[in-house]
Amino acid sequence: MTLAAFVGVALAHLLAAISPGPSFVLSIRTAASEGFRPAAALALGFGIGAAIWAGAALAGLAILFELVPPLFLVLKVGGGIFLIWLAIGMWRHSHEPMPAARNTRPRGVLSGIRLGCAAQIANPKPAIFFGAVFVGLVPPGAGMADKALVIANVLWIETAWYLLTARLFSLPRPRDAYARAKIWLDRAMGGILGGLGAKVALT
Repeated sequence: MTLAAFVGVALAHLLAAISPGPSFVLSIRTAASEGFRPAAALALGFGIGAAIWAGAALAGLAILFELVPPLFLVLKVGGGIFLIWLAIGMWRHSHEPMPAARNTRPRGVLSGIRLGCAAQIANPKPAIFFGAVFVGLVPPGAGMADKALVIANVLWIETAWYLLTARLFSLPRPRDAYARAKIWLDRAMGGILGGLGAKVALT
């Protein structure tokens, strides 16, 4: 791959990563309510999930969806249900006070990574991007080393973006502002996440 092709793929993925979606909602909520460490683990999970989608796309996932359309339907419905389940959890726990960041780690690192990875894989948005846009930007003649480099780039870009989000929303001022309006913010974000899940499952 040429440098221009590599940069083009990286920029397209960065724009896709920073567009608001379920991952962004989860990142904000986790960083503000649980602190930086769990949100950083979540960010790594998002990166791993994105890398898995990128690898699957380069392996021919889009062609598989075209040959077997029900597979994509199952992914959409299953992903939508998962997002709605997360939204219900946000709403149900909205009345609970925020844990003290100084002495409580409500979510472990491995738990955060698993949640981030599961949320990313369950979200059809990356499947559409990597299956339709991403593979079209990677030159057909790209070798295995080039593809491996592209996937590694996806991993670090996705992770870096959500690490930035995690850091910003885990700072004292954003965290205190979140704590003052936690009930309504959790319910609002739960509603947004649930709406996104319904849209994913039904469209």
